[in-house]
Amino acid sequence: MATEQELSDFLKSVEKRAFKRSVYQVRNEESALDIVQDSMMKLAEHYGDKPPAELPMLFQRILVNCTLDWFRRNKTRNALFSNMSDFESPGEDGDFDLLETFAGPQDSQLTESAQDTTQRVQTMQEIEYEVQQLPARQREAFMMRYWEEMDVAETASAMGCSEGSVKTHCSRAVLALSTALRAKGITL
Repeated sequence: MATEQELSDFLKSVEKRAFKRSVYQVRNEESALDIVQDSMMKLAEHYGDKPPAELPMLFQRILVNCTLDWFRRNKTRNALFSNMSDFESPGEDGDFDLLETFAGPQDSQLTESAQDTTQRVQTMQEIEYEVQQLPARQREAFMMRYWEEMDVAETASAMGCSEGSVKTHCSRAVLALSTALRAKGITL
């Protein structure tokens, strides 16, 4: 059974990654924040008594389900309102500001030239853009495997698909990303 402190520590450890992944999925910071908060609340309310080792998989599955619920609600909302953009204020375009969230090693800003810093930031923006262009399932598998560092079985369980599907989605995502980045002259 997870103690209150263990649950709190777990939620703190996954908060930023879950938010980043949700932003990639829904392309809107406010919605992504809502999804992550809903997921955390559901985990605490319904599964807070589970052993700490089970929390990561439970949270990933809840996060996936909350994201799917968000897409379903949006689909319904869009069916009701023919043009949702009439109800949005300027600036709600879902842009994700990488400069606010990406931080290199702490001492890199002291030793790195302005040109290197700018080039690093531009490269990260290009990578982020290309990740957002991936199809939803590829992006989801890619983020779980390489951002969340989940293994194939965990990713398959969280996505509700077979391990073979996860491998296929990841392979296609890596190929698409490497092709797109190479075309832009970026090699990693």
